[in-house]
Formats: sequence, C-alpha cells, structure tokens
Amino acid sequence: MGMTRLYTGADGHSHLEEVDPASRPDLTSLHATKGVVFRATPPGHFHDWHNAPRRQYVITLEGEVEIGLGDGTVHRFGAGHVTLAEDLTGKGHTTRVVGNKRRLTATIHLAD
Repeated sequence: MGMTRLYTGADGHSHLEEVDPASRPDLTSLHATKGVVFRATPPGHFHDWHNAPRRQYVITLEGEVEIGLGDGTVHRFGAGHVTLAEDLTGKGHTTRVVGNKRRLTATIHLAD
C-alpha cells in the first residue's frame, strides 16, 4: 500500500509527499471521522483545478488516477493507494481517471 499527503505549500501550490505510517504515530491512532462516501468515476473523467473540500482520506479501491500539480508534474496511483488530502487552499490540483476501468474510491471525511 502506498500513501501520500496532498498539501498546500508556502508557494500556494499543491504538493505531494510520500508518507510512511510507521514514522507518523498520528496516522496509526484512531481518527475521528464524519463519514465515508463511495464513488465510481468513469475512465477518462477529468476534474480540472480544485482543492480538497475538507481534510479527507481518498482510498482508490479499483482503477487508476493521475493527480496533476501546479509545477507540471503528474503522479499516477492505482488500487490500494491512500491519499491524505489537505490542500484546502491555493491553486489546487487536477485529477484524471486513466486506463479503461472506472475508478472506485472510498473517501473518508475527517472530523474538524
């Protein structure tokens, strides 16, 4: 399983960092949540520049996604990947469902 944190840097752009849960005790304890949403998104779906609407985990259960950042880089993630989305401000990021399969996600809304 891979895990990344998507956050807004001091430059106002979204950035990704690899996260190792073993080195982050805050990630291995119980998290207060508001709920979970399951979503199926068709192949080719593109969501232009946007921010995470709240702090949330997005777990890809099936399919693949590309996350585009303001520096021009594109990062591809598949089934089993977890993103801790915290880029609530700034330019945001893009998402595109790639390949010929839908992307099935579980989005866990974190409590304030």
